Amino acid sequence: MVATFSPGGATTLATASGANFGWVRSLPLLAGISFGLALMAVAAAGGLGSLILAAPSLQLAMKLVGALYLLWLAWQIAKRGKPGNAAVNEKPASFLTGIWMLLQNPKGWAMTLSAAASFASLTPGPASLALLLSLVFGVSCMCSLALWCGAGLALSRQLKSERQWRFLNMLLGALLAVSIVPIWL
Repeated sequence: MVATFSPGGATTLATASGANFGWVRSLPLLAGISFGLALMAVAAAGGLGSLILAAPSLQLAMKLVGALYLLWLAWQIAKRGKPGNAAVNEKPASFLTGIWMLLQNPKGWAMTLSAAASFASLTPGPASLALLLSLVFGVSCMCSLALWCGAGLALSRQLKSERQWRFLNMLLGALLAVSIVPIWL
């Protein structure tokens, strides 16, 4: 639970979405990220994580694609202004965007792999471990993202000017871009 509440790319994205689009319009993104983490937990419990760790070229490809995608998302956030002033086609990130972003997230893989290794002895087999981890990570993630999204929404109620909105969005975009650094460490 602690790992899902700590700041990172997903929490920054949830905060930015809450600030710019509100709670209801952010729900598909939050659900996608939570579902993505639950899927990742199932994969880790089933041994897929070990395969990824054993293939350095696959790890590098995931890092590159993930970093580029997060930079693109950071740019999308940073260039926004005050809600309502944006282009008509501006929409919050989708359910599939949330899943895609999470599956590229090394922090998510590290969390789920360590949990699978740590708690494997508590269950009779991989299927029950997968069920346990997917439920715990999915629910914890949704709670965490709801809190971060709510923080973004609360913050947005304090912002009045275009300048304040630009600053917030540039800051959130920069934080999302900085969240890439641990990928390469």
